[in-house]
Amino acid sequence: MALEWMPREDGMKDHALHTDVHWGTEAPCVVYEKRPLTDPKGNVVDGLYVSWIRLNNPKQYNSYTTEMVKGVIAGFENASLDRSVVAVIFTGTGPYSFCTGGNTKEYSEFYSLRCDEYGQYMELFNHMVDAILACKKPVISRVNGMRVAGGQEIGMACDIAISSDLAIFGQAGPKHGSAPDGGASDFLPWYMGIEDAMWNCVSCEMWSAYKMKDKALISKVVPVLKIDGEWVRNPMIITDKYVDNGEVVYGEYKSGSEAKEARALVKEHQPNADFELLDKEVDRIVWTFANLFPGCLIKSIDSIRAKKKFFWDSSKNYNRHWLAANMGGEAFLGFGAFNTKQITGQDTINFLKFRQDIAECKTWDMDMFERAMGTPKA
Repeated sequence: MALEWMPREDGMKDHALHTDVHWGTEAPCVVYEKRPLTDPKGNVVDGLYVSWIRLNNPKQYNSYTTEMVKGVIAGFENASLDRSVVAVIFTGTGPYSFCTGGNTKEYSEFYSLRCDEYGQYMELFNHMVDAILACKKPVISRVNGMRVAGGQEIGMACDIAISSDLAIFGQAGPKHGSAPDGGASDFLPWYMGIEDAMWNCVSCEMWSAYKMKDKALISKVVPVLKIDGEWVRNPMIITDKYVDNGEVVYGEYKSGSEAKEARALVKEHQPNADFELLDKEVDRIVWTFANLFPGCLIKSIDSIRAKKKFFWDSSKNYNRHWLAANMGGEAFLGFGAFNTKQITGQDTINFLKFRQDIAECKTWDMDMFERAMGTPKA
């Protein structure tokens, strides 16, 4: 053998950065699994795996707690360095939500009015987005339900998104006391037209999966309602026509009695949502990845990611300082209102009263905040 005289070391190195300390099985937690790679006929391919990172906090719509953020980071960084992993699937538990962003209860009850603490939390959040964008394996966002606020942001950091047609998408920051600076203001203009990006970013409207497919935010939408053995597309959404009276209606919500009947049908059957078609599509994409040169694949993916990373990296560091400072003002009100909606009956502040007090140069203190907040129900 040529150059056999050269000293060489055999065996394998352990490059894993994390143990399983940040993963769990009991909510709230992040569940990390390695599942065997299977071919289109369901046969297991020896020695190759798919990493599944699952947000497991269904009672709070899979919002991520501080510890869960650490779990996501650990999952992506270990999967990235695992030689046997072909791809990573990022998803949530249950039929209702992929992720609704940061845990509002934690934000309101601990981080608000503790600006420096929230600044440290934002270090972790930024690390989470970086871990997704830096993963050496392709990342699929398996959107099992609503992908909102920070959930939409970490979903957009992924490479490909396949969605349940019951999912909704959108931001919530300006309505609940923050700004979508966890990636939405960086990523949305790359996915869709600038005015669509602007409106989706600031309006806090929720858009359907079909509308987001039409706007190029996601790759594919599949039905998850199986009623009497037949697949039923989301009955709340217009999917059977594109234009009505000169306006694009595809992907928009139905209205009137038709909408009321559709909501009732979804409410009845969504708890038993069937993700067979969603998982088949995820498996098809993974199998495509598995049959490509791994080095060429990830280089190509990173070349596309670089365009998202350019703007994310440009603003992520200074954004964390504003987000931290904001916890002493509007975020205290916004997250507080949302967190106390069962007490007051409303999940937002009185925006007009708040603006009136600002117009009168009122001091930002607890008296001013109290005037904008709801009051406990009798």
